[in-house]
Order: sequence, then C-alpha cells, then structure tokens
Amino acid sequence: MAKTKVKKYKMSKKNWLTVLVVVCVLGLMAVGAFFWALNNKKVVLSEKFVLYIPTGSNYSQVMDSLCTNHCLEDTTFFSMLARYKKYPQNVRPGRYVVEPQMSVNALVNKLRSGSQDAQSVTIGKFRTKESLSGRLSKKFEFDSLQMLRALNNDSLMRSLGFTAENAIAIFIPNTYEIYWNTTPEKLLQRMKTEFDHFWTKSRCKKLEKTGLSRVEAITLASIVEEETNQNSEKPDIASVYLNRLRKGMLLQADPTVKFALQDFTLRRILNKHLQYDSPYNTYIYKGLPPAPICIPSAASVDAVLENKHTNYYYFCAKEDFSGYHNFASSVAEHNINATKFRNALNKRKIYK
Repeated sequence: MAKTKVKKYKMSKKNWLTVLVVVCVLGLMAVGAFFWALNNKKVVLSEKFVLYIPTGSNYSQVMDSLCTNHCLEDTTFFSMLARYKKYPQNVRPGRYVVEPQMSVNALVNKLRSGSQDAQSVTIGKFRTKESLSGRLSKKFEFDSLQMLRALNNDSLMRSLGFTAENAIAIFIPNTYEIYWNTTPEKLLQRMKTEFDHFWTKSRCKKLEKTGLSRVEAITLASIVEEETNQNSEKPDIASVYLNRLRKGMLLQADPTVKFALQDFTLRRILNKHLQYDSPYNTYIYKGLPPAPICIPSAASVDAVLENKHTNYYYFCAKEDFSGYHNFASSVAEHNINATKFRNALNKRKIYK
C-alpha cells in the first residue's frame, strides 16, 4: 500500500506574530480583569458583620462562616485570591469586623495578617467571681469555668500580687478595648496593668494616710459601695468605718452579712442573720473581711482615700427611703435613728 504523504504546515512569521499579539492581548485582558476585580469586587453586606474565628479553625471553616452569613457574592474570586496570598496556611483566630462595601482584597489582607478588631468590655460592679466569670465569658472566647479556674489559681494570682480569695480586687471598673481571643491569664495580666495605672502617685500618697494596703482600701471601698449609691455621702460612710477600725470596734456592716449569706435580696438584716458564722460577717469578726464583697467604683475607692475627718461611729438609712443616711457619734443618738428606720420598715411591711 502506498504511503500518504502528510503535508506539513509551516506558520509564517506574520501568523506567529498575530498569535503572539492575540495571546498578549488576552493575557493583558486577564491581568486587567484581575486587577479590576481586586479593586472592585466587594463583600455583599448592607450592615457590618462580625466574623469570629475560634482558635484552631481552618480555612474551610472560615469559608463556611463567610458563606453562611452571605458575605461573598463571588466565592470563586475570594478563594482564588486567598490561595494566591496563602491565606489557607495562615488562618489566624480572632474577632474581625467586616464592613459593608469592603473590598474582597482588603478582607483577605485583614484576615491573613490577623488584624482583628478589639471589642469594648465594661467591667462594672460584680459581687462574686462566679458572676464576673459568667459575664466575661459572654465577651470572650473562653468559657466561664476557664475564667473561674484562673481566678481561683492561687499561684497565678500571687504572681500578680493577689490571692485566689481577693482576686476580684484586681479589677478596676471601666470600659476597656480587648481582643476577643484573649486568654483568662492574659486578661488578668491586662487587669494588673490597669490596676497599677489606677494607683497613681496621688492615690498612693492618700493611701498612706489611711494605714491601709491597696487591697484593704478596695475591700473597704466595696463595703461603702454596697452601703450607698449617693457619691456625696460616701466619704462620710468611709469615715465611720475608718474610725471604727482605728478604735478596734467591730465594723458591723450589713452588706458583709449579705455577702456571707450569699443572699443579696435581703432588705432587712435580722438577728438570726447576724449570728451566721463567716469570716465575712463583720458583726462577729473584727477588722475588714478577707476580700472585697464586690468590685467597687472609683468613686468609692476615692471616698476611702479622701474620707472626711468626722467623729461618726454609726449611721443608719434615713426613714424616708431617700437612699441617704443619718450619722451619729453616740450609741444613744444612733438608736434613735435606727428606731425611726425600723418603724418605717414595719410601716411598709418589709420584714425580710
């Protein structure tokens, strides 16, 4: 059989040039399309979205979260860009705010660099480590048990200048900017820094005059905090307790009895309550309780530091339930005030 000759096609230089030009144009168009997308592809959100990436998360989990919350119109472009920038190998945990009309490129850069957004955390008045831990767990990645374990870790707390029992004293009420994935240990270190900043030279100088340590001043301030919401009379209340401490008298502070009983709903302290045996019951044990009975406000701490020099040893809530108190220098005068208040309680049928 005769072999059929296949005629070889030779491309001319002109055709080669044409193909080269077409390839270059297509390449430039692709590059142009890519850079256009880089600057113009945006997330599809009408309002800001907070993306939480837990510790240990992988790229697939991040993509699932973004898709579930309908943040991306073009997942293919996001995935291509993320892989180009090696984000799948650099997933960083944290709290990231995704703004409306944010470019996909900016989002990838933010996630890859771990440029998370801090959150506002307000530390207010908490009476127990348990309640504080529960509230903090709603703002951070850790759970309440992890926070409570840290607060009860005596070795950790001693390294910060406190003990497991008085750990709550490390918290100064304020609003702080803190990262969501901060650990309990790191949070406590941050609170120690804030504690040290709070104790300025001016406050330390005033503290020396009281004869108290920082934790003792905060402990006394916690009692003042629980006694009144009226900042104007806090220095008077502080003076009463300081006078009693100096004289070696029992503080006989009703809020410490409530704390000992862990019953903060009590509106009337009865004799049976006063007999409850606890180191926090200042009707039984002299001096300050072992630790603060709440996180006191700065106003209460300053009231202890700037207490008035009075001859008051007693005070009792006013019978008009205004939130203010009647102060007294003698037992006889105090008994008159106390009788007025008891009668007012009876009139309102408040028996417990």
